[in-house]
Amino acid sequence: MVPASVEVADSPAQVHSKLASLKSGERVGVVSRTAHWVCIRLPDGRTGWVEGSALLDAATQQKAGQLLEGLESFEPQAVGHTTTATSLRLEPSRESIQLAELTGNLPVQVFARQIVARASPGQGGKAAASQGKPRRDAWYLVRAQSRAGWVLGRLVSLDIPQEIALYAQESNLVAWLVLNSVNDGGREVPQYLVADRTGTQDFDFSHIRVFTWWVKHHKYVTAYVESNLNGYFPIRIVRGLDKPYFRLRLVDEDGEKYQKVYGLFSTIVRPLGTVKGWESEDMPETPPHAPKRGGSAHASAGWTPCRRLMNVPMPIERRIENPRSAVQYANALPNGAPTSANLVRCCVSQDTPVGSRR
Repeated sequence: MVPASVEVADSPAQVHSKLASLKSGERVGVVSRTAHWVCIRLPDGRTGWVEGSALLDAATQQKAGQLLEGLESFEPQAVGHTTTATSLRLEPSRESIQLAELTGNLPVQVFARQIVARASPGQGGKAAASQGKPRRDAWYLVRAQSRAGWVLGRLVSLDIPQEIALYAQESNLVAWLVLNSVNDGGREVPQYLVADRTGTQDFDFSHIRVFTWWVKHHKYVTAYVESNLNGYFPIRIVRGLDKPYFRLRLVDEDGEKYQKVYGLFSTIVRPLGTVKGWESEDMPETPPHAPKRGGSAHASAGWTPCRRLMNVPMPIERRIENPRSAVQYANALPNGAPTSANLVRCCVSQDTPVGSRR
């Protein structure tokens, strides 16, 4: 059944009586068909008539089920609601099979986005490109209640979480995912990865930010920013390990697909490297921070040995008690400052969060 409910009539004639009402998703047997009506058998054995456009055949229902099942392994990229009544379709096209009629103000979860050239009237559903650039539609792959399908993106309004809505005021925030949460006085506060799209409609996102929670001051801070990305949904979060990781689906200038993998180390985001293709679950083989061969024990633990960088004698390498102060101090030093002061810069552990707030 396509509509939320449909009336079963005793006859396909213009004047008819209502026999029953069926809810969306109910299965019925088909007895016969006319051009616009279908005679069905009700569960109680009676027969009645419904409009043919209100029914889905078994093959289409199976495809719709596969579409819904395929979303189970992905997280929603955003949530929102329909701004008006709209059609849920099997494919991102105005000519595609209608799976359901969604009401206005219906909550939806967004999983993917696709730009499709709009079909030109009189061309049998084929996009017209003969006269200039064809008009294009942005479609969202959504899950609404127990159904999945494609809806026109302009008919969905995104509902950005209130706690990060401030950061969307001067940007086109299109996705947000929770990386993990931190405890602040007994309250679990989510830490977010958000994606923005600026200057393009061709890609799903072009810019990312990570917001971590500063427990001491009870507010969000921007822990990481990266721009100039040619990104596509879905963004994937990997949890259950000692720290959360996230994977971006990107394309390079030659159109080659690859993933960029990042880790959230306390309050620090580190790019870990890239993986070819979009389907691989592998981690990058050589993280950017991997020590060179021959490094000291500190290097193998994520430290940068001062002796190797500065080429000066230093019999004892020790941790800096306040990494934030150490880095700020070292960064403020002019070129040519005494070596003993510059040693601060390379003695900070890479595994210690700079500016730790917890």
